[in-house]
Amino acid sequence: MTDQLPEPTPIRPGLPRRRAAARKKVSADSGPPADEQALALARRIVDLAADKKASDIVLLEISGLTTLADYFVICSAVSERQLGAIADGIVEALREEGTRPIGREGSANAHWLLIDYGSVIVHVMAPPERDFYQLERLWSDAPLLLRLQ
Repeated sequence: MTDQLPEPTPIRPGLPRRRAAARKKVSADSGPPADEQALALARRIVDLAADKKASDIVLLEISGLTTLADYFVICSAVSERQLGAIADGIVEALREEGTRPIGREGSANAHWLLIDYGSVIVHVMAPPERDFYQLERLWSDAPLLLRLQ
C-alpha cells in the first residue's frame, strides 16, 4: 500500500495567496497569477468607489504583513445613504462581472461597512469613525499604492 498525498486544493480567485501557491507553477492558459488578479480586483474596487463619489480612497498592500488579505481599500462617505450606495455599488458591479464577496459586515447606520473579497478587504467608513480607528496608521508599515482625495 502506497501513501498518496491528497490532491492540492485549487486556488480560488479572490482568496489571499499562500506561500505554497506562490511556488506553484502556473500554466500559460490559466490567466494572470493570483497576486495580479488580486491587484486588478483592488484597482477595480477603487474605480467603483470613485464612481459612487467616495472620498479619500486609499489602497494599501498588506500582503507582506499578514495572511488576512493582500490589499485593503479604505474610503469615506459623508452620509449613511452614501455609505450604503458605495458598498452596494461595489458588490453589484462585481457580481455582474462574476465576482461575489465572501462576506459583508456592518451597516450604514453603524457608519462602517466591510466587504470581504478574500484577497481584498474593503472598508467604507464615515469620517468620524475613520478618524477614530485610523486604519492607515494601524497598517502604517503597509505600502501605500494609491490615494485619491
